[in-house]
Amino acid sequence: MKNIADNTVRRLSLYLRFLEEFQHQGAATVSSEALAQRGGTTSAQVRKDLSFFGSFGKRGLGYSVPQLIKRLREILGLGRRYKVFVVGAGKIGSALVQYRGFQERGFDIVAIFDTDPEKIGKPWNGLVVKDAAQFERDAKEMMPDIGVIVTPGEVAQSIADRLVKCGVGAILNFASVQLQVPETIPVKAVNLVLELEALSFALASK
Repeated sequence: MKNIADNTVRRLSLYLRFLEEFQHQGAATVSSEALAQRGGTTSAQVRKDLSFFGSFGKRGLGYSVPQLIKRLREILGLGRRYKVFVVGAGKIGSALVQYRGFQERGFDIVAIFDTDPEKIGKPWNGLVVKDAAQFERDAKEMMPDIGVIVTPGEVAQSIADRLVKCGVGAILNFASVQLQVPETIPVKAVNLVLELEALSFALASK
């Protein structure tokens, strides 16, 4: 598939969410203008984003809501379920395990790991915290698709290296460091400080 910008992929995810809301409201079709209005963009941007993946809708009739939902789910790879390992049983790790939206989208958190003896073996929102020393063994059994790193920055790279060796295909990184992994392993970083600083800039620029 051609190289698609991250911003485009994020907008596709938003379009899917909006379409599901329209479907819940009983809408059979939707216009690019309606999607644009919900997403805070333009109808031209909506049409451009979708055009990367083929031809959708008909002029004057709009898009079929169920058909576009189906196609966007295929594009976003949501036609299957993904097994997720979380490494780090802190507050963010706990919040991730509790969030039901992941499972609804096909992301099953199957294990959470930590190095803290006070946490290992304790129930953790439907799971039991496992010793991070054993996640290679568990990976052979569970074959996780995605690894989520919610650890201090100083150990994040070593955790990433271990996840890659275990065969994890993608990594979501909450640690405040840039990870070095093979080019074949997509990594998405979530830096809450940077996001808050961006909001601070927006406020200061008013």
